[in-house]
Amino acid sequence: MTEPTTDEGVLAPEVAAWLEANPMYGTPLEELVPEILELARGPVGAPPTRDIAHVHDDDVDGIPIRVYRNDGPPTGLVVYFHGGGFVIGSIGLMDNVARELAHGSSAVVVSVGYRLAPEHPYPAGLDDCAAVTEWAFANAARFDADPAAIAVAGESAGGNLAAAVSLRRRDAGAAPLAGQVLMYPGVAAGQDFPSAVEFDGLVISRAAGRMYRQAYWGDRDLGRDPYAAPLHAETLAGLPPALVVLGGCDMLRDEGRAYANRLAADGVAVEQECYAGQPHGFLNFGLPASVPAFDRIGAWLRTRFADVRP
Repeated sequence: MTEPTTDEGVLAPEVAAWLEANPMYGTPLEELVPEILELARGPVGAPPTRDIAHVHDDDVDGIPIRVYRNDGPPTGLVVYFHGGGFVIGSIGLMDNVARELAHGSSAVVVSVGYRLAPEHPYPAGLDDCAAVTEWAFANAARFDADPAAIAVAGESAGGNLAAAVSLRRRDAGAAPLAGQVLMYPGVAAGQDFPSAVEFDGLVISRAAGRMYRQAYWGDRDLGRDPYAAPLHAETLAGLPPALVVLGGCDMLRDEGRAYANRLAADGVAVEQECYAGQPHGFLNFGLPASVPAFDRIGAWLRTRFADVRP
């Protein structure tokens, strides 16, 4: 029997074996080759991992969405932004994450097919995510959801977008979100934290990060724009409660932790969970640690929604 990993920064044996058997997932994408982009933005992912009673595609002013809804009254509504460095990924490819969020939280999940770089640089993707979030508030009753019980969630680049949407809504004085779930978020604009050096090349790399930023930023320097790099916002006070989920062997571990610590320092209710031995993308890959992680996310969302409902 394999002993559990106790040092968060030591790759779990089952993860090492999985990466060896699936080398394509462990190799960073460092060039925007058209043929690769086409595959990495494909409309269809792996077979569904969870049965959700009702799944349908729609759009919000031309922005593709996919809605996941279980039978019975929902606990709330989650607007989900997929990862992929702002340049790859799709509603279909990240279908498994949306399904797990819907299953674990018993909420309606709206997955957003936001515009991707380099064809659509910042702030196009963020604008789409913000627009669908605003639409969710206006249409919550359509899904029997309480507009007080709306959260955002995203992994990697999607975690950046979830954090940025939260900041935008706070700064605009918009209706508050019930919470934000940030799964291994990229929030630091390439600042080299220790984990970025230690795990460079494991699933993602610093070279890939530079390429993603250049594509998303449109060759501009947006490293101090809080909506492009939320860690550098002047203050995080007044943001919705957050759950920050990290992988122990992820390049982005330390910047996600730094964001969680800044949230706490600025008076935001925040919880963070780091899953030892897990690489970037472990939730997307459906690795064994994703099971307790999705359970944790689902329970946190249910609690948040219960706390804000009248």
